[in-house]
Parts: sequence; structure tokens; C-alpha cells
Amino acid sequence: MRVLLIGANGYVGRFVADRLLADPAVQLTALGRGDDADVRFDLASGSPGALTRFLDAVHPQVVVNCAGATRGGARELTRHNTVAVATVCEALRRSGCGARLVQIGCGAEYGPSQPGSSTAEDAVPRPGGPYGVSKLAATELVLGSGLDAVVLRVFSPAGPGTPAGSPLGRLAEAMRRAMQSGDGELKLGGLGAQRDFVDVRDVARAVHAAALSAAQGVINIGSGRAVRLRDAAAILARVAGYGGALHELDGPPGGHFRAPIGHPRADADHAAPVAYPDGCGSWQQADVRTARDRLGWRPRINLEESLADIWMEAACRI
Repeated sequence: MRVLLIGANGYVGRFVADRLLADPAVQLTALGRGDDADVRFDLASGSPGALTRFLDAVHPQVVVNCAGATRGGARELTRHNTVAVATVCEALRRSGCGARLVQIGCGAEYGPSQPGSSTAEDAVPRPGGPYGVSKLAATELVLGSGLDAVVLRVFSPAGPGTPAGSPLGRLAEAMRRAMQSGDGELKLGGLGAQRDFVDVRDVARAVHAAALSAAQGVINIGSGRAVRLRDAAAILARVAGYGGALHELDGPPGGHFRAPIGHPRADADHAAPVAYPDGCGSWQQADVRTARDRLGWRPRINLEESLADIWMEAACRI
């Protein structure tokens, strides 16, 4: 099976590439902006015609799009998340390859949801920020393209390779610094949000399954369980062997959610904001029954293992 992977150097794309390369039946070609891509092409500025010519030459059976931007202003997000997908869809429509499209969407497309609820694919999307809006626009382009296509709405990916600027990445870096300097207290902000964390390797398995399936439309990819960020912080502290106190700046009365050990430090310089700026409010939890039923997919890797891998990478910087 000939697969064209777009965005192979990104956080999710690297693991998708590894998963696809492990399948002896897959012949993989990587397209991207980096020098190490098989083919260099910028979706945000390249023309659909140029991409069509490449598709006709390579003739992939599946195109997987993991490319996109998670940060930046509305203009940049629109270029990399929406215009780029419009280019892919138009090129596939013009091409004679007839390839199936697997588009990586995100849970931020849904926006805030009711605490305690699970968000299914038929929920009305109401993104709360420019990132979610740009990704939702891309999803609508894919669904309206007339192509053989599926959009995987990935909730909060975690695990090895987690970007240092992400909430879990910042949390691990704050803990690393506290341990390196011998701080007995780590002050954290923005830990009230609850998110559905799914390991990036499980996401890659879902992409592989989607590439092989005939499923179309939108499919949620998550763990099916919301976890409060303060609980993730406590798990990370246990995994890291951090014996100090975790002090939540904007948390419940009392502020501490682990007993202090040693001599706490109280200066504001050690506060670490790890809030989720995704426009999804205080709660997100995926309903993942469609992924089970249509892809035969279930998450396998628990959050503790994901956090252990995040910590392993952070600890290497000590």
C-alpha cells in the first residue's frame, strides 16, 4: 500500500511514520517543509496544481495529513491548518490517484463541553479559540470535498516527544527545575482543567487503522476519561520521585494537594503556569465508541506510562 504522509516531522507525524514503517505492506513517502522529507513542499504556500502533479507521479493509495500549527495568531493558524488542507483536498480532487485521505483533526474543534459529559461525534462544534476554529474549518473542507476521507479528532495527545511548550511539557520542565535546585515546594497554576489524554503511540495506531479501513466522517480518538491536570501533576511527581509539595496557586482552599516535604519555598519566581489555552474550558472527555466500532481501536497505554516517558525526556536535561 503506497502511503503519502504529510507532516512526518511533527509531534504526531513522527509516531505515525514509525507505525507505518513497521508495516511491511506499506510503502511510505514523506512530504513536508523540512530538508529530511522525501519531497519538500509547503502546503500553506504551494499550489494545488503542483501538488496534483506530484500525486499523479507517486500515485498513493492513502494520504495522511498530520501537518498543521498549534500556536500563532489567527492568520498563521488559518494558513497552516485551513488553507493547507484546502490545497490537499483540491489536489486530490484534480489527481487521478483516487487516494483515500486521513486528516488529523483535534478535540478543540468541539470547544467547551458540560462537565461530566462525553463528547460524541454528533455534538455541535463550538470552538472557543482561533486554533479550534482553524481546525474545524479544515474538517468541514474535508467532509465537503466528496473524497474518500476520514477525520480523526484527536483529544489531548501525551507521551514521548511531548512539546516542551505544551501544558504537560511545561509541567515536567517545572518539576525538573525544582528537583535540580532542591526546591521543597513547586508552585503551579492552571491545574483545574480536566482533559482527555491519549498517548501519541495510540494515536498512531488509530491513524494506521483508519488508513486501512473504509470508515468515513469524523471519529474521536481519546482515552474516554477526563483527568484533572492537578492529578496528572501528582502522577508525574510520583513517577519522577519528587518529594516536595505541589502548591496550586488557583486551586481549592489550602492550596496543597500533596503533603509538604522539606523546606517549602514561597517566592513567586517558582510559579509555573501550565494552563490549557485551547478554548475548551474546564472539561473535555471523548466518547470513543465510534473508534471501537468502526476502526477496531482502543487505547492501550495508560496516562502513568505516558507521563513516565515525558519525565524520562525531561530528566535527561538535568
